[in-house]
Amino acid sequence: MLKSMLACCKLYVSESRNTHALRMVESSLQGHPKTLLVNRFTDEVYNRVGYTLISVLNPNTSNTGTVSPLKEAVFDMIKTAYEFIDLGMHCGTHPRLGVVDHVCFHPLRCTTLDQAATLTCSVAAQVGEELAVPTYLYGAAHTSGRTLASIRRELGYFKPNSDQNQWAGSLSFNVPNLKPDFGPTNSAQNSKGVLTIGATKWVDNYNVPIRCTNIELVKRIARRVSERGGGLESVQAMGLAHEDVMEVACNLLNPGQIGADRVQAEVERLGKEAGLNVGKGYFTDFSEERIVDLYMESVNSM
Repeated sequence: MLKSMLACCKLYVSESRNTHALRMVESSLQGHPKTLLVNRFTDEVYNRVGYTLISVLNPNTSNTGTVSPLKEAVFDMIKTAYEFIDLGMHCGTHPRLGVVDHVCFHPLRCTTLDQAATLTCSVAAQVGEELAVPTYLYGAAHTSGRTLASIRRELGYFKPNSDQNQWAGSLSFNVPNLKPDFGPTNSAQNSKGVLTIGATKWVDNYNVPIRCTNIELVKRIARRVSERGGGLESVQAMGLAHEDVMEVACNLLNPGQIGADRVQAEVERLGKEAGLNVGKGYFTDFSEERIVDLYMESVNSM
């Protein structure tokens, strides 16, 4: 059935304190009744908001000319964010590359990853061409399947550019050190930055607080937790400052295999070795199953 073909989009905006700007971004969804906003996660210290959207996907999404309700809604949110938010004014303890830092599409139910990738490429092309923002594809949307982390490393995403482990102001590089897939190839606009956008299978985001003031120690723990550092398979982790604690912020790329319980236990083990007090972690979004349920409940209540 058509309603069984669903796609989810997670969209991260580098702003949490400008309530007027965020109100305008969210108001842009009013013209898209077929797309449901199922979650809004705000972190004022990181100065970042994560939105989770879900909608039906047309059966012939493999046709690049297909207009998707989700595509139109996501594009309008991105466009509005660029209109009301200035990256040059941004400061927070979470890394970012642009006003809209990251967009990811996930296939749900019987939607395929290829269909989600086609939708991703369509949004990326529109952002690059109409909004003149350098746009980088990853995952199934990119021909080589490159990862989000690899783009971020090449663009210096993980290195704070200000005191107190903060990321502040506009980007300090020109685009040519990594050619974008869409948009201008010569430079990024100071007020907008660049956009990373991809299609992957479901990812859980799970953060574990550590009561500690030594960010370098927490970064070492995060490195040992991550697959890249020889830790848990399909887990990406970074250590970030978060008010009076630190956090090991994790992407669980295969939560069915390595879930939050394993991550929590590993952070606790490593924290104990270092003599640190590790708190209980938290998800920044609902589970894949819960998001589908919320959408179906909304549809059935109409």
